[in-house]
Amino acid sequence: MLAAIPFPEIDPILFSLGPFAIRWYGLAYVAGLLFGWWYLARLARTEPKVMTPEDAGDFLTWATIGVVLGGRLGYVLFYKPAFYLANPGAVFTVWEGGMSFHGGLLGVVIAGILFTRRRKIDPLRFADMLSCVAPVGLFFGRIANFINGGLFGRVTDVPWGVVFPHGGPEPRHASQLYEAALEGIVLLFLVNLLWRRPSLRNRPGLATGVFIAGYAIARSIVELFRQPDAHIGLLALGSTMGQWLSLPMLAVGIYLVVRSKVKT
Repeated sequence: MLAAIPFPEIDPILFSLGPFAIRWYGLAYVAGLLFGWWYLARLARTEPKVMTPEDAGDFLTWATIGVVLGGRLGYVLFYKPAFYLANPGAVFTVWEGGMSFHGGLLGVVIAGILFTRRRKIDPLRFADMLSCVAPVGLFFGRIANFINGGLFGRVTDVPWGVVFPHGGPEPRHASQLYEAALEGIVLLFLVNLLWRRPSLRNRPGLATGVFIAGYAIARSIVELFRQPDAHIGLLALGSTMGQWLSLPMLAVGIYLVVRSKVKT
């Protein structure tokens, strides 16, 4: 019998009143968006020439729509197109989980482009400020994944392996917490460290490039420990869908970092 840590008995539903239920998964998105709004407004006060705190508050609605629609559609199209084609009503059951970061990112990018054009805000500088905030949402999202007991890792014999309720009797990597640490805490520290240096902050696109490339690297690493989706499995060369979706992100991130060295 392998050593294992029992999965904490946390009900995915915080509380319910009749058919109405408050789930940790949904609260994680709310917490990420609200904290992101607060932090973005704080950053705006340090860069009033880029945007105002009022702009940050107004973008909250745009970001919410982008994250929810993009994240859900990304999951539907990238991970389970056949299932949702056969069960179109299930597309709207967001509270049951099933969000794609890559789709959510595309949704926020589209929302950001439209928003900055309307407000006449420099899109790259705006993106840099968003990149300082985004890891917080990733952290809350991955913690919610852990509470839900989904997106767990592969079977392992490490002492910190966890037996998940829906993962069988074997201990598994808590890959959700690995992602919370790398995509959330590490990226938050790294991107904000760059932002605090005026010489680097004045290179539009640098923080964005580091965030995007950093996420792609972190996600690709954690995919080595994460259980592949059962309906997809491993792809070419033992890779996963998450790794393939991260490749274009890595390319875009590197491009933005290199581009930021050129004075505009």
